[in-house]
Amino acid sequence: MEENLKLTCLYDEHIALNAKMSPFAGFMMPIQYSTITDEHIAVRTKVGMFDVSHMGEVFISGPDAQKFVNHIFTNDVNGMADGQILYGMMLYPDGGTVDDLLVYKEFAPEHYLLVVNASNIEKDYEWMVKNSEGFDVKIDNQSDSWGQIAVQGPDSEAIVNQVLGVDVSALTFYTYTNFELQGHRVIVSRTGYTGEDGFEIYATPEMTVGYWKAFLAAGVAPCGLGCRDTLRFEAGLPLYGDELTAEISPVMAGLSMFCKLDKEEFVGKDAIAAQKAGAIERKLVGVEIHDKAIPRAGYPVELEDGTEVGVVTTGYHSISLDRSICFALVKKEYAALGTPLWIHIRKKTFPGEVVKKRFYQTNYKK
Repeated sequence: MEENLKLTCLYDEHIALNAKMSPFAGFMMPIQYSTITDEHIAVRTKVGMFDVSHMGEVFISGPDAQKFVNHIFTNDVNGMADGQILYGMMLYPDGGTVDDLLVYKEFAPEHYLLVVNASNIEKDYEWMVKNSEGFDVKIDNQSDSWGQIAVQGPDSEAIVNQVLGVDVSALTFYTYTNFELQGHRVIVSRTGYTGEDGFEIYATPEMTVGYWKAFLAAGVAPCGLGCRDTLRFEAGLPLYGDELTAEISPVMAGLSMFCKLDKEEFVGKDAIAAQKAGAIERKLVGVEIHDKAIPRAGYPVELEDGTEVGVVTTGYHSISLDRSICFALVKKEYAALGTPLWIHIRKKTFPGEVVKKRFYQTNYKK
């Protein structure tokens, strides 16, 4: 095993299941247990679970918590109800993306939970601290104190009710509840990263191991990062580092609806306003290829005459749709639906066209 890699609280469980392990975001993580296709289909048709304990949890509290979160977050937390969750980004002043994240409105005044990407935990925490000057807030990085399991798929509600012994049926998409068990807090949110109905369960590392074993005993398929990527991609969901980066803004990624320009201010607001008014050169698009050839990240996107106009950020032969599709960052003049584009795959080019980025019809419980 490579040095300095972190292990999640479920590492021993993955080894016991003979999971294929690989480094990801500074952690040794399971890529697959059976096959990526079988795990993908389990989530789409029944239920699967993922170890997402590598994600980061940062708690913000204090008299200026609401004002501060609104300062560093593109979405608008004013008026959030207790138990509500919002998706959005933290930005650099030039509009580039620090990270995309979830903000949970806590059940206590002036308390928020920010859930950030594993690869960005330290960077995000330092960014928050750096931008907290003048705000009366406490920023508490508790990422090492929480485990997290994502239970996803059409059967997820019934199985979570059964295993947790708590009725989560009333939760709607992007809301959460919490309860106390043996003196420890457990958070259950109706969120996920697959395009299916599902839940994410936050608990102590010890309790997380217990829940994992209970879900396994209940017949839930363990799933690795391999199908997590194929699932999120089909549903049109971005991955930080691929579709959002310091160089790719939410406007370029087609996510400007999560940047609320009617807010008084937020870091990067002026840059986003200029970009929404047209000051961008590239846009993220979906491309369907008229062939079985598989596009991969980094492959060039071209016009018929060979002129390079973009690059693939994520690509697969879709398991659910049986089509070769990809996300690509292209010059904005070639971003309209129906635009013909060619993907350079190894030594050949394959024709395709721009399509909607949400390739798969999502099944969230609204």
